[in-house]
Amino acid sequence: MDAIIADYAMIGDCETAALVHRSGSIDWLCLPRFDSDACFARLLGDRDNGHWSICARDVTETRRAYRDGTLILVTYLVTKTGAARVIDFMSPRDQQADLIRIVEGIQGRVTFDVELVIRFDYGRTTPWVTHEDPTTIMAVAGPNTLFLQSPVRLRGQDMRTQGVFSVKAGDHVPFLLTHCVSRHQRPPHVEARTALDNTERFWREFSDRCPPVGPWTNQVKRSLITLKALTYGPTGGIVAAVTTSLPEKIGGTRNWDYRYCWLRDATFTLQSFMHLGYFDEAAAWRDWLLRAIAGDPAQMQIMYGVSGERRLTEWEAPWLEGFRKSRPVRIGNAAADQMQLDVRGELVDTMARAVKGGLVPHPRSAELRRVSLEYLATVWREPDEGIWEMRAGRRHFTHSKVMAWVAFDRALTYEPKSNRDRADQQRWRAIRDEIHAEICEKGFDTAQNSFTQIYGEPWLDASLLQLALVGFLPPNDPRILGTIAAIEKRLVRDGLTLRYETDLVGDGLPPGEGRFLACSFWLADNMVLMGRHTDARALFERLLTICNDVGLLAEQYDPDAKEMLGNFPQAFSHVGLINTAVNLSRAMGPALERAAVDTAAPEAKVSGT
Repeated sequence: MDAIIADYAMIGDCETAALVHRSGSIDWLCLPRFDSDACFARLLGDRDNGHWSICARDVTETRRAYRDGTLILVTYLVTKTGAARVIDFMSPRDQQADLIRIVEGIQGRVTFDVELVIRFDYGRTTPWVTHEDPTTIMAVAGPNTLFLQSPVRLRGQDMRTQGVFSVKAGDHVPFLLTHCVSRHQRPPHVEARTALDNTERFWREFSDRCPPVGPWTNQVKRSLITLKALTYGPTGGIVAAVTTSLPEKIGGTRNWDYRYCWLRDATFTLQSFMHLGYFDEAAAWRDWLLRAIAGDPAQMQIMYGVSGERRLTEWEAPWLEGFRKSRPVRIGNAAADQMQLDVRGELVDTMARAVKGGLVPHPRSAELRRVSLEYLATVWREPDEGIWEMRAGRRHFTHSKVMAWVAFDRALTYEPKSNRDRADQQRWRAIRDEIHAEICEKGFDTAQNSFTQIYGEPWLDASLLQLALVGFLPPNDPRILGTIAAIEKRLVRDGLTLRYETDLVGDGLPPGEGRFLACSFWLADNMVLMGRHTDARALFERLLTICNDVGLLAEQYDPDAKEMLGNFPQAFSHVGLINTAVNLSRAMGPALERAAVDTAAPEAKVSGT
């Protein structure tokens, strides 16, 4: 199967997620968590690496959509002999992970083929499969057990479980796949219709809270649901995506594991939630962040596991051929050990934005801010690996220095409460001004009339779009205008924005990748700040056309092949969609607010934990 990323839709239970191909095959599922080993890994291999397909015969037409305001996927199938629909969802987690599929007959008679291939350990381990009773099979290997319950008669053949059934108008055939730890007893039966009603209620209660966002309310609501689905409910951590190793170039090696929580997403995510009134979700994310980084500030990482795990050892799975033969398939992410100065700026900015947005300060936030700034004061002059996690050694990235400036600048927005606070603020102000002067001297290329990616080098970088967005300089400053013009000239291709020119910048990897969608949203946000509302709206509308048929975005896009690239669905892309929509539809959106931080704080909305 030569799939494209846009062929997939996501279902999930706020602890893990599955990807469903439009053909009816579930090709990716990790249990019990987002970052657990996959039991269906066909996405990165072949059918023998695990999948679960319920496919109609003789299909002539396929349509699919989420039920309004939910993560319940409904696929409508028309065949030569009739019509039917398949309803796919994961019910909100109680004690167990349940993936439920319901096949309903609409017209005539439709025949379906079922094939279940369970392969634990990312497609490598074949379980022992037995029939527990006429309606239940059990697959067990090591610590994992899966139970499949269905009235359809299933049989084992060639290490696969298969079956055939038909539905006519009014028929209702449920399938329930349940995961549990192998030493535990068989989980209780779940009634599919009850689970469907409960799942719909869960998602509607969440999405109905979304206020109007101009003409883009539906797209914003879909992105909010996606962010909620990417949230690990027990902790509040938000994974960057539910996949690993979906390539940034088909056949290339830029394949990374994104099933972890990045600190730099913090401010953007908080803005998305708070501007739409989702203060509980914002508080959960803020509190996860502060728990994850607790400890020696010198040991703060750029990313963590969904519960705050720090050891994210990177390794390769050679038995998987990769998505459309894009090797290697990587598990874990070595970038967790990199030094990236910008995340410290994101940390302090997050705390400032949280207070300004109305969240009661966390009990540890003041001390964490202080020790983080003390450490940053000793290291901001050092080179780092930068926002894009380059693997070619450390350099003096302009964006990294700007975010160090942000850290000290935002610290000045807090009202001093003691003589020590006042003394600290004097130091922070002096360091802030020193960083600002250095960036303007070393990070600006007068010949190009633009800031550059790295001190002393001529290369451009889309991360420079953050300069005006974080308030480093006003959006009408000639140096900002020159930088935006240079980026539009050199990095915007086919109307969309590259992160940087990989064929010019040595980043330790072969060149070539798609257009990075978050960067295009940043460009639109800059256009809003500059008063170019027509241009901003046109770019935003172009980005909306990249969403697949169920409203999901990956990390990147290839305008030549007209397909999405990179891990999917991508939180950073959906955060960008939300923030740009709010920027375009409100007089004071996230871009204007973040670029002009002040000390005013409205009445607190929630305290967090």
